[in-house]
Amino acid sequence: VDGPALESHPAFPAKTNVEFVQVLSPTHLKMKVWERGAGPTLACGTGTCALVVAAIRAGRIPRPANKGDSVLVDLPGGPLSIEWREENNKVYMSGPGTFSFKGEAVLK
Repeated sequence: VDGPALESHPAFPAKTNVEFVQVLSPTHLKMKVWERGAGPTLACGTGTCALVVAAIRAGRIPRPANKGDSVLVDLPGGPLSIEWREENNKVYMSGPGTFSFKGEAVLK
């Protein structure tokens, strides 16, 4: 599967982000991200949250039964834990935060 081809496919006139996913177990997924206009990235928090909800809704993985249980998603930049709480229908993400870039920009 080709990230650039999917990003700019005619079905997505404004282009789109693409996530490639492998189900490792009912509570463990692996994901790679192709960001619209940027290419491969280390992670995408919103995409990871959407992935877990979509995987559950599609029946690819079960919804964790207990409050506090989460789905682990491995990304190139590190793992994220995603919890979709049934009582309030909110999605919670946790994971490491690390320094990845320093730069300067001249704005005119």
